[in-house]
Amino acid sequence: MRAADLNHRVLIERKSVTQDAQYGTETVVWATVANLWANVQDVLPSRSEAVKNGLATATSQTRIRMRFRNDLDSSMRMTINRPAPVVYQIISGPAELGRREWMEFVVERSTA
Repeated sequence: MRAADLNHRVLIERKSVTQDAQYGTETVVWATVANLWANVQDVLPSRSEAVKNGLATATSQTRIRMRFRNDLDSSMRMTINRPAPVVYQIISGPAELGRREWMEFVVERSTA
């Protein structure tokens, strides 16, 4: 892979859960870990459909390759600007490619 193959900006965020002082409910906040260039490719077949709780949902998977970082894991999420921002959950990875040169994730988004 070459640097010229890094074709999309990807925002990587870490989940932070706190407890509301007044009501005791959980409050989820997503904090930015990195905003970097990555190679983004849809996985084929790119769409699967299911019915969950009586609601038809469709999922699409995408493969993301980027320069190696040691601070990323599967508990995070990624937002890809293509052309509008789309949020993806990490479902696989990180997988190390080469000798700590590149890494790969498989991410998924669901739509109702």
